[in-house]
Amino acid sequence: MRIDVWSDVVCPWCYIGKRHLEAALDGFEHGDEVEVVYHSFELDPTAPQVPVETTVEALAKKFGASVEQAREMMKQANVPAAAAGLEFRHDDTPHARTIDAHRLLHLAKAEGKQAELKEELLAAYFSRGESMGDHSVLARSAVSVGLDEARVGEVLAGEEFADDVQADIDQARAYGATGVPFYVVDAKYGVSGAQPTELFAQLLEKAYAESKPALTIVGDGDACGPDGCAI
Repeated sequence: MRIDVWSDVVCPWCYIGKRHLEAALDGFEHGDEVEVVYHSFELDPTAPQVPVETTVEALAKKFGASVEQAREMMKQANVPAAAAGLEFRHDDTPHARTIDAHRLLHLAKAEGKQAELKEELLAAYFSRGESMGDHSVLARSAVSVGLDEARVGEVLAGEEFADDVQADIDQARAYGATGVPFYVVDAKYGVSGAQPTELFAQLLEKAYAESKPALTIVGDGDACGPDGCAI
């Protein structure tokens, strides 16, 4: 069974939703049969490559609020984050475009390290307040999960995987997703938002049962088995 997840590395609800899904998978009897694949989504493709303001300043500008009001808005995610075992410290993190982080995630996918890099980038941004536009941060994160340093530098220096990032975004739009997180379970069920662990657990059971349809036995006639034949 496969779960496709569209998210951004600067999306608080994506991180919270990730923890909810992981908790559901931990409690799912067939969790080892589930593949989770992450896809790119840029919340703000207009953000500068080189940041000129912090996340809280960008939010204040977007909603026409003061910085302190924006800071209060951001705190709304802190309680559910804490309930999921996370502590957010990203208010004053530089606001930058995330395309290079997504390009590295595609490299990591090709190298079998996507899940590890996804977690590391989320932790870097939300827990350590590090910029997702800073190539030194991105490179350090990628190398820390086992990606080759030279290969990481090569990707960051060019535009490799940019088409893959755009293809992910196009697919999300084709599904009708206008925000993230967005999940597609076994190519059948779309789920929008950081849903509770219980909902993910129910959906996992439903999708798994449908992928393994039960056989209805009709009739019970004479047959041969390991102990011989009934005669």
